[in-house]
Amino acid sequence: MEIAALLAAVLAYGRVEQIEKSLTGLFARMGNSPFEFVSGFNQSSRHKLRDFRHRFTGGDDISDLLELLKMIFQEKGGIEDYFLSGYSGNDKNIIPALSRFCDSLLGMYAQSHKRSALRGLRYLLAGPAGGSACKRLNLFLRWMVRKDSVDTGLWSRIDRAKLLVPVDVHMGRLCRILGLYDQKTASLTAALKITESFAEIEPADPVKYDFALSRIGIVQDCTGSLCPGCEDCRLYEFCLKTEAQS
Repeated sequence: MEIAALLAAVLAYGRVEQIEKSLTGLFARMGNSPFEFVSGFNQSSRHKLRDFRHRFTGGDDISDLLELLKMIFQEKGGIEDYFLSGYSGNDKNIIPALSRFCDSLLGMYAQSHKRSALRGLRYLLAGPAGGSACKRLNLFLRWMVRKDSVDTGLWSRIDRAKLLVPVDVHMGRLCRILGLYDQKTASLTAALKITESFAEIEPADPVKYDFALSRIGIVQDCTGSLCPGCEDCRLYEFCLKTEAQS
């Protein structure tokens, strides 16, 4: 589940239909057990993934990540235990731990290959150090740490209060409509502002609102502009105010 979730998260860019198609193709190449595929990963496994492509992520990029996951499972037994080696309950939020997680994996690659990680792997493991909102990795952490009918709750030793909202184009647009922040780009600063706003309502679990809001953008194809049918949406009154102000 950890492996499947991480792969689904790092490839969560682009249109939903393409993401689903790419993941279906990737898991078909890996067989019935992602864990067994990763545990026995070798050159033959790399060959099976060579022609995989999701936008600008290629099979070699995924293979580089799976090689790292193999080492993680050999060393720690799972991704949670590896992530926890850089996690502190004293940190204000998950950002320091996420930075350590990404940096340590890229460092592991550099040590084993005697060179820096290539651009494709760096994109899959883009941490918050450069100011990125880290939507994909924060989505992975939400799936792992929270537990309800949407999120798995597979991890039990990280405080969900420290999670950050995964801010994509949909979440960013809707949170601007709600007046939670006014930036045009989905930066780390924006993710922090949005999370802090939700924490005022639910300090123990600020990320709980992510799924419900983001689905408005994804399923209802909300563009932020008023159109027929908008009056049935719970956010209609906020959109009216935003439209009036603009």
